[in-house]
Amino acid sequence: MEVSVSKLRAELKDWIDAARRGEDVVITDRGVPVARLTGVESADLISRLQQEGLITAPAADRPAATPLSRGDGSREHREREVPRTQGPLSDLARRLRR
Repeated sequence: MEVSVSKLRAELKDWIDAARRGEDVVITDRGVPVARLTGVESADLISRLQQEGLITAPAADRPAATPLSRGDGSREHREREVPRTQGPLSDLARRLRR
C-alpha cells in the first residue's frame, strides 16, 4: 500500500497502526517511492534470542525497592542487590551485530 508524504503527516497514527498489523506502507514523494514503513515484532525478537540461548528469562521477579532512613527524617529508595548476569548487555549487542 502506498501513501503520500502529506497524507502520511495528516494520518500518521492510522499508518503506524497499519504497519503494526503487518502491512508494508510505501511512502511516496510526488509519486516517487522514498521510504517504507514496516512494523517491528519485538516480542518475536525476545523469543528468538531466548531460543538461541543469548538471553534467559528471569528466574524470579525483581525485588521491590526498600525505603531507607537517612537519619534526618527523610527517606530515600534504594533497590536491593540483584544478581548480575553472565556478561554485560554490550557483549550481547556486539554478538547480534555480527
